[in-house]
Amino acid sequence: MNPILVWAQDIGEFLDLVGVLVILGGAAFSALKAGQSIVNKQAKQNLYKTFRQNLGRSILLGLEFLVAGDIIRSVTGTPDFTSVGVLVVIVLVRSFLSVTFEMEIDGHWPWQRAKA
Repeated sequence: MNPILVWAQDIGEFLDLVGVLVILGGAAFSALKAGQSIVNKQAKQNLYKTFRQNLGRSILLGLEFLVAGDIIRSVTGTPDFTSVGVLVVIVLVRSFLSVTFEMEIDGHWPWQRAKA
């Protein structure tokens, strides 16, 4: 196999690892911030909302890395209908999750930004 393609496949796998680490790190950061808010006896009515927003942001960022890794591996691999189909499903699911997470985080749909 071409060394450049092997290198690109490795980069795709590295981006997958970064995506997983971003999600795990974001979850830990969100939990630590929530714990800190509880210890400091800050307003508990916003605790759940803030935790979800922080966690949602880390999941969104992690998904970006995961999709980038999938795209790189799909493009540099041997493209067939199965791998392209899997990539399409991944991108569609990621797009759906992105829109719904953004709605959860911001409190409005992405296309309503001008009104917000």
